[in-house]
Amino acid sequence: MSSFSAKIQDVFNEPACEQNRGKDAKARKEGCSKPLTPGAAAGGCAFDGAKIVLQPITDVAHLIHAPLACEGNSWDNRGAASSGPTLWRTSFTTDLTELDVVMGQGERKLFKAIREIKEAYGPPAIFVYSTCVTALIGDDIEAVCKRAAEKFGLPVVPVNAPGYVGSKNLGNKLAGEALLEHVIGTVEPDDAGPYDINILGEFNLSGEFWLVKPLLDRLGIRVRACIPGDARYVDIAGAHRARAAMIVCSTALINLARKMDERWDIPFFEGSFYGITDTSEALRQISQLLVKQGADPEILGRTEALIAEEEAIAWKKLAAYRPRLEGKRVLLNTGGVKSWSVVHALMEIGIEIVGTSIKKSTVEDKERIKHILKDDNHIFEQMAARELYAMLSEHKADILLSGGRTQFIALKAKTPWLDINQERQHPYAGYDGMVELVRQIDLAIQNPIWCQVREPAPWDCQPAVRQELPRTKSHTATLHVVQEFAGTTAGDFGDC
Repeated sequence: MSSFSAKIQDVFNEPACEQNRGKDAKARKEGCSKPLTPGAAAGGCAFDGAKIVLQPITDVAHLIHAPLACEGNSWDNRGAASSGPTLWRTSFTTDLTELDVVMGQGERKLFKAIREIKEAYGPPAIFVYSTCVTALIGDDIEAVCKRAAEKFGLPVVPVNAPGYVGSKNLGNKLAGEALLEHVIGTVEPDDAGPYDINILGEFNLSGEFWLVKPLLDRLGIRVRACIPGDARYVDIAGAHRARAAMIVCSTALINLARKMDERWDIPFFEGSFYGITDTSEALRQISQLLVKQGADPEILGRTEALIAEEEAIAWKKLAAYRPRLEGKRVLLNTGGVKSWSVVHALMEIGIEIVGTSIKKSTVEDKERIKHILKDDNHIFEQMAARELYAMLSEHKADILLSGGRTQFIALKAKTPWLDINQERQHPYAGYDGMVELVRQIDLAIQNPIWCQVREPAPWDCQPAVRQELPRTKSHTATLHVVQEFAGTTAGDFGDC
């Protein structure tokens, strides 16, 4: 077995997952993802998953060693936000052609591209991504990256996650392995302290993490590294000196959290910043972990005081929306951590959940949903577009919360829709984010446009003619018909 195959097999065998530990050896080798359908991307390939995890590292140059289409399909695929550098928004690719493949010019072209990026942009590091084509023709990106790093005097990180090896989730984990092998631990910070933490699996979508970080700042807790949201290379390189870690989406980077715990004694827990209760619980667990790692226990009291203050403010703001939204029915068609964290957040203000999808959710996610809803009838693995449309057109839900791919189903069913996936325009994390989520739901449901679009179109309204029209085609009869219609009133028409 090659070293790359062994690495993939190691990612599947995840001892930090309770369900995985209970499986036999054969089941562990299969992992938690569904088998891929030949020729289908299964919601994203491994390369796409690796790019999702690493691209939000904002000051790094991300170079795709592939034909142009690979970078075109994966560039800027998430609404992550940066507070500074914009280099990550620049698309770099070796743009391999058929001639390059036939003549074996791939590795030479990659080395040249690394040199051009170094001279033109001077980034702190360059990440090089392998893809299906370059992996199949045998380009050794690790050897090229090692030679380029020695030649140009900067880190050049190989990311071995060609699309054909598995699903997007596998690519997430392979990206974590690349950080662990080539980045984390390579820089020794000189300001490490007892209140340093890492946040893993937080992508800072629409600037969500900026709503949470001020809460940690008020507690004196420093985020040593947020991986990957709004991250800098040097912060991730020194992430091994954090005292504790929180995983926001365990399905993506639980392997990274476990191995950092094993190597550098950084305990972790899985939490969520969606909803008032979950945000408060996350702050408590962070403080408790830090105390176990040697921090002053007085932080526990300050944490409770902050939680009480912020919860009171948030509940006061939400009180205005409760009479308008209590009892409203919401259908969620999403997955992962949002499949249970958003459900819990909405139920806190009296919104009824008529259904939530568990696509791409881990076994732990599914167990949480069952515990929250206490009814398996509201949980579905995957809902076909026809079934989703039928449910909405029969008014079984007042609003659909999903990603952009299903928005047109809701619009066709004349049902309000709100984007809660990675393309969303509003941040929903933390206390303020919860208020914003409720505000957006209220705006969508109460929008007067829905009353208008549900009314029959004017051309579908048939006039109720009171007298039988003459059966002659003479000019006099036609004039009589015109006069008859001219004398009608609005009440002479049907339900319209």
